[in-house]
Amino acid sequence: MIMIRSIFLFLDRTYVLQNSAILSIWDMGLDLFRTHIVGHRIVQNRTVEGLLQLIERERTGEAVDRGRLKSLLRMLSDLQIYVDAFEKRFLEATDDLYRAEGQRLMEERDVPEYLHHVEKRLEEENERLLHYLDQSTKKPVISLVEKQLLEQHISQMLQKGLNQLLSENRISDLTRIFNLLSRVKNGQKELCAATALYIKNTGRMIVLNTNNDPDKDRDMVQTMLDFKDKIDNVISTCFAKHEQFMNAMRESFESFINARQNKPAEYIAKYVDNKLRAGNKEATEEELERLLDKIMVLFRFIHGKDVFEAFYKKDLAKRLLVGKSASVDAEKSMLSKLKQECGSAFTVKLEGMFKDMELSKDIMLAFKQSIQAEKTPTGLELTVNILTMGHWPTYTPMEVHLPPEMVKLQEVFKKFYLGKHSGRKLQWQPTLGHCVLKAGFTGGKDVEDGDKFKFNDDFKHKLYRIKINQIQMKETQEENVSTTERVFQDRQYQVDAAIVRIMKTRKALTHNLLISELYNQLKFPVKPADLKKRIESLIDRDYMERDKDNPNSYNYVA
Repeated sequence: MIMIRSIFLFLDRTYVLQNSAILSIWDMGLDLFRTHIVGHRIVQNRTVEGLLQLIERERTGEAVDRGRLKSLLRMLSDLQIYVDAFEKRFLEATDDLYRAEGQRLMEERDVPEYLHHVEKRLEEENERLLHYLDQSTKKPVISLVEKQLLEQHISQMLQKGLNQLLSENRISDLTRIFNLLSRVKNGQKELCAATALYIKNTGRMIVLNTNNDPDKDRDMVQTMLDFKDKIDNVISTCFAKHEQFMNAMRESFESFINARQNKPAEYIAKYVDNKLRAGNKEATEEELERLLDKIMVLFRFIHGKDVFEAFYKKDLAKRLLVGKSASVDAEKSMLSKLKQECGSAFTVKLEGMFKDMELSKDIMLAFKQSIQAEKTPTGLELTVNILTMGHWPTYTPMEVHLPPEMVKLQEVFKKFYLGKHSGRKLQWQPTLGHCVLKAGFTGGKDVEDGDKFKFNDDFKHKLYRIKINQIQMKETQEENVSTTERVFQDRQYQVDAAIVRIMKTRKALTHNLLISELYNQLKFPVKPADLKKRIESLIDRDYMERDKDNPNSYNYVA
């Protein structure tokens, strides 16, 4: 064809150019070759069959002559029969191959092995496109591989292997499954849903502690923090910080952390107390600050923030009064985080406790410089903290029999304080205090020649020093119960106030609308039956009344 075109080149450039209806010598030759040779049914079938067999052998791992494949397929392209003669049958063969392979390997192999295989098959098909297939085939052939090896098996893959990959923190395999499933329709969505289910189920096991193991409860918060770090790392490293996964993680944590009412809030408060106590040498200031930030993330998820506040307040009071706070900076940093998260109303009492401690220092400085201090019994040193009753937890007064010298010292301070602040009342809380006893022993420092030393092997005692404030720091069962009861009592007041506030604004409301409005306003979980009790109580106290025509509606009583 090239030789004939060269001989008649002048004809091509003159006569053919002047007659648009006549094909060039080259195009005419191609047309004749396509019609009488390649277009012949037997020739075309054998040619395409041979091409498909070569490609199939290559897919099974055999080495083939890619140069020959490339030449033949380019010929079909030049003849403009590549799509009709070859591509259609090639895609059908590809679809059949990968459908059968996907079904077989999904049963035989575990998920990581299967994912490796899919990745390998995609690379191989891309290589074929690079070496001999036409680029027009790229989209349909890759789509077929993705459909038959991935899309058809999404649910089975996730059910069979995702939990194991997440439990074992298989970072590379998780990255692979995310990248591969992102290629197919609903792949990311289903991976996200399955990941969320894993987070919820694993989290519920941490929080619910169905075996009632006290050690698990003690470690609950640390376990949740470790779990959160692990999931954060997976989402960041493997799931490309995808917003869909971030939102699913937050929703899942909020779901399981509130599966056990009030307890997570209580344990988070106790965990913070443990980290903020003096003697906690586990972390530097920077590490402690980072830890408090992580704690605040868990705190955001809990619904019973008032439970956290009650236990945090009780523990903070002990740290301040017994002098067991690790760092004032760390305490104020935590307070600032709570204020930023929940507003000043949440922290106003906690801030008041710090102010009381600072004012008490000034008062003691003034007392020691006063005339009254000169009248104090010798050998005794007094430190008093003046606590504003509304800021601190409620403490039950207890009668303690103090030595006369201490009673006299209390009276001296009382006279000094009331002289400065008229109209105030002091109520002593000796159970919150502590004292230091010093004992003096006779010297035996000089050893004479005739002195003898004896070792008393019978004397045994595990304690050399008794730290009373360590006992004070411990939480009793009674304290736990009373703190929880105070939270419930406060919640009743908040519910009552919310009902009155809504009714005062709306004047009249149906029961269902009132309940719905209350759920929008209240920041803690509450049952409909409890709300109904509070409504009945307010009706009894004439804050509101049932509508005479419709018992299911309420009217505000001005």
